[in-house]
Amino acid sequence: MTRTIKHQFFFPHPPAMVWDYLTKPELMVLWLMKNDFQPVIGHDFQFRINPIPSLNFDGIFYCKVLEIDPPKKLSYSWKSGPGDGEITLDSVVVWQLQQTDKGTDLLLEHSGFHREENLNFYHGLTDGWLKNLQKIADHLNAKKNDTTNA
Repeated sequence: MTRTIKHQFFFPHPPAMVWDYLTKPELMVLWLMKNDFQPVIGHDFQFRINPIPSLNFDGIFYCKVLEIDPPKKLSYSWKSGPGDGEITLDSVVVWQLQQTDKGTDLLLEHSGFHREENLNFYHGLTDGWLKNLQKIADHLNAKKNDTTNA
């Protein structure tokens, strides 16, 4: 059975500001993980955290930029495993931004949780993505407040 995480989140900020948090490595580390992301189709990159043995996870998400259409759409592969090149999760993350009168609607779809062994990742990321989207909102709101007070 294939499982897909889908979230919609609203930001009272223009798409370009939200896009920066999805594509600039120095901003991505603030809400997601250490990375060597570059917004170039075909670029291989990694997200890194501490290993999680209970998930049979070496702490590295191996990714490749699949599609980029600034500031509307970004997708990348999202693979992980226990190490030594073994991949047990082979998924895709898609971000879509839609400008509205009051800001930006952000749609996240993370698909590819095919294996039973991916179930713990699926459940953890379902909640984890929401927490991370809130971190982006917090950073954008702090930035907006800093600009207002300057």
